[in-house]
Amino acid sequence: MDGSRVILECLIKEGVDIVFGYPGGAVIPLYDALYDYKDKIKHIRTSHEQGAVHAADGYARSSGNVGVCFLTSGPGATNAITGIATAYMDSSPMVCFSGQVPTSLLGKDSFQEIDITGVTLSVTKHNFLIRDAKDLPKTIKEAFKIASSGRKGPVLIDIPKDLMLTEVDFNVDDYIPSNLEIPSKNEFDLKEEHDNEKKISEACKLIKESKRPIIYAGGGVKSANKERLLVDFAKKIDTPVLNTIMGLGDIDRDDELSLGMLGMHGSKEGNLAISNSDLIIAIGARFSDRVIGKSSEFAKDAKIIHMDIDPSEINKNINVDVDLVGDLSVLLEDLYNRVDKKENKDWREKIKTYKDKEHIIGDDEFHPQNILSLVNKKLGKNTVTVTDVGQHQMWAAKYGKFPLGKSFITSAGLGTMGFGLGAAIGAKLGQMDKNVVLVTGDGSFRMNCNEMATVSTYKIPMLILLLNNSVLGMVRQWQKLFSNERYSETNIDPSVDYVMLSKAYGIEGYKVNNLEELKEVLDKIQINKPIFLECVINKDYDVYPIVPPNETLLNLICN
Repeated sequence: MDGSRVILECLIKEGVDIVFGYPGGAVIPLYDALYDYKDKIKHIRTSHEQGAVHAADGYARSSGNVGVCFLTSGPGATNAITGIATAYMDSSPMVCFSGQVPTSLLGKDSFQEIDITGVTLSVTKHNFLIRDAKDLPKTIKEAFKIASSGRKGPVLIDIPKDLMLTEVDFNVDDYIPSNLEIPSKNEFDLKEEHDNEKKISEACKLIKESKRPIIYAGGGVKSANKERLLVDFAKKIDTPVLNTIMGLGDIDRDDELSLGMLGMHGSKEGNLAISNSDLIIAIGARFSDRVIGKSSEFAKDAKIIHMDIDPSEINKNINVDVDLVGDLSVLLEDLYNRVDKKENKDWREKIKTYKDKEHIIGDDEFHPQNILSLVNKKLGKNTVTVTDVGQHQMWAAKYGKFPLGKSFITSAGLGTMGFGLGAAIGAKLGQMDKNVVLVTGDGSFRMNCNEMATVSTYKIPMLILLLNNSVLGMVRQWQKLFSNERYSETNIDPSVDYVMLSKAYGIEGYKVNNLEELKEVLDKIQINKPIFLECVINKDYDVYPIVPPNETLLNLICN
C-alpha cells in the first residue's frame, strides 16, 4: 500500500469521514488515492485554502471532532496560515496535511517549495515533516492525539510528494486509533491530582463564604463538552454566569442565571456585576485584555478561583487565589459533587439594578437588535450562529439567543475577518440537524465571499445574513470615539450589488431596507437551501456599551 492510501486508511480508523481541501501538484497522489475512497471520505473542495481551513475549524467546533484539511505545497500551504492561526488562538482541534516537494528537492528552492513547518511553528501545537513513509501511521496517530488532548489546537503534517507514492508495509488492523489508547499517568499528573484535592476544598470554602459570586465561563467548557454540568453547578450554588465570547452557549441565554458576555463589549449588568463581586469562579476561560480591561482595577475586591487545562494561563494576566489545573471533565465534576448548595437571592436582585436602562432601541428601528430578533424567531432554538469579525459580531453576541451547547462560533482570539463563510460551511456539515446562520458585515464578507461557490456547489443549507452599513464599522466606531471622527479609509463603495453576486453563484438572494420588508422575506424563505439576505443598516449604528482600551470595566460608554 502506498503512502497516500496509508494516510486515508489511518484517517478512516480515526473516525474521519469528511475532509476539506484544495488539490495541487504536491498532493496529486493523495487526491488520486482519494478517488477510490469516495464512499468512505467526503471531500469538500473550497475556493481557497484559507476557506478550507476555516471550514475544518468550523466543523471541529460544531461537531466536537478533529477537523481535517488537505493542502498543496507553496502558496497552497501559505494561504492556509491565517486559518491555522485562527484555530490555534481559539484552541480548535485540527490536523492539516500539506504536500511538499519531493525529498530530493528539499532545501533547493524548488518550485512551490516553502518551509511550512518553520512558518507555522508559532501557530500550531506541533508540526511534523515526514522523512520516511513508514513513519506515516505513528505520526498521524500522534497528530490526532496532540490536536484533541489537553488544550486543543491545530497540528500540521508536511509530506513530500514522493513519500505519498512509496510503498509501505502497513496492516490497517494493527492501527489503534488515538482515542482508544489509554494514556498513562506520569509523576506530574499524579502530583497534580493530589494537589487539586486540597485546592478543591479551598475552592469550596471560598464559594461557601462568598456573598457576591460570579461564574466566568469560556470556550474550555464547550471544548470539554461540559455545558450541562456547568449549568447544574451554577444552579447548585445559585450563581450568575458571565461568558467570554467563546463561551456563549455554555448556558442558555434565556436562563435566569445568564448575564451574557463580559468585557469590552459586554453587557452593562455583566461588567458591573463582576466589578462588584467578591468571588470569581473562572472555568475554562482566559483573562484576556478584552475581558479584564485595566488589569490593576479588575474586580479589586474579588477572590479568584481559576480552573483551566492549560497551566500557562494561570496568573498570566491576573493573579488568582486558587488554581485548579486539569481536565474540566474531572475538575468541575469534583467541585460540583463537593460544594455545598447555597442561595444568593439578594445578590441576583442587586445585579438586576445594573441593567442598562438608558440605551433603548425603538421597536420600529431597522437596527441589528431588531433584525436579529426576527431572525432568531424564524430559525428557532435549533440553530448554530456563526459570525465574521466586526460590529456585526458583537451585535450577534449581544442579541443572539444561544441555546445550550455548541451554538455560537466565532473568531475570538485572532479576530479574523473572512472567517465566517468557511466556518459556517464546516459548522453545518458538523451538525446537519441544526439550522446555521452566518452573521457577517460587508467588510468581512468581501474577504472570502468566493466561498459562496462552495456553498452553491455542495448546496449547503444556511442563511447568510449580511448587515451592510457600507463602512468598516468597528474601525469607524473607534475613529469616531478615539480619533476625533477622522474617518480614514473606512468607507466602502456601496455600489456592489451583493444580491446579484449571490444569484451569480446560484444562491437565492434578497435585499431589505426596513423591518416590514424583512418580515416579508423571512415569512417566505425556507432554510433547507442556501439563502442570502442583505439588510441595509445605518452606518452610524454603533456597538454599546464599550469599554475604552486599558480602562476599568466600570468606565463604560453606554451611548
